[in-house]
Amino acid sequence: MHLINLGLMWNNIWSQIKLIRAERYNLTMTTADFYTEASDFLMGVDSDWNHLIQIVGPCAFSSKSEREPYEALVRAVAYQQLSTKAGDAILGKFIRLFGEFPTPHELIAAEFDDLRGSGFSGRKIETLKGIAKGAIDGLVPSRETADVMSDEALIERLATLKGIGQWTVEMMLIFTLERMDILPADDFGITDGYRRLKKMDAAPKRKQMAEIGAAWSPYRTVASWYLWHVPK
Repeated sequence: MHLINLGLMWNNIWSQIKLIRAERYNLTMTTADFYTEASDFLMGVDSDWNHLIQIVGPCAFSSKSEREPYEALVRAVAYQQLSTKAGDAILGKFIRLFGEFPTPHELIAAEFDDLRGSGFSGRKIETLKGIAKGAIDGLVPSRETADVMSDEALIERLATLKGIGQWTVEMMLIFTLERMDILPADDFGITDGYRRLKKMDAAPKRKQMAEIGAAWSPYRTVASWYLWHVPK
């Protein structure tokens, strides 16, 4: 009886730990109060940020929070090192190939030439199949599991997949898991946006961008959104 009670107690403790993690890591950007708080904070950084936010207006971040990490990673691969327009075209052909978004088993079974015909490079096809295998094996977590993992743990875990770097995981963290404090420091749109914001001759490198962006925490995702929208 003592062991049974101990087991029940541990299950209750673990449930509370998971709840606390979910509250800590799955903070979303879905309320007007949050956006107002973030915008007010960023406007106080300096006059350039103040001017940018007044010109761009309220943050209109849009996510696809219903997606599983598997789907989010596959979609992100389509956009790696490509423009949004090119990524959209590839993704559209990819989904039409299957009739709907494929399951991991369907993706693994797909013929190389068919995936190549969608516009994916051989290297990206290898990455796609690795993501599918990871989803089946459990390396790519379910949404439920991902929601109670930290940003750092997800990046460390998923970056072990061939062809998946930090940027790809960060896109999932932002647009699927709705994490509020993510800055993709080597994203061209981010670094070039900051260059234009500050009227710099050259965009900052990843390390410098990360150091600069530390001052925008805990609202770095909203800061990223504004940098993506710096007027050209």
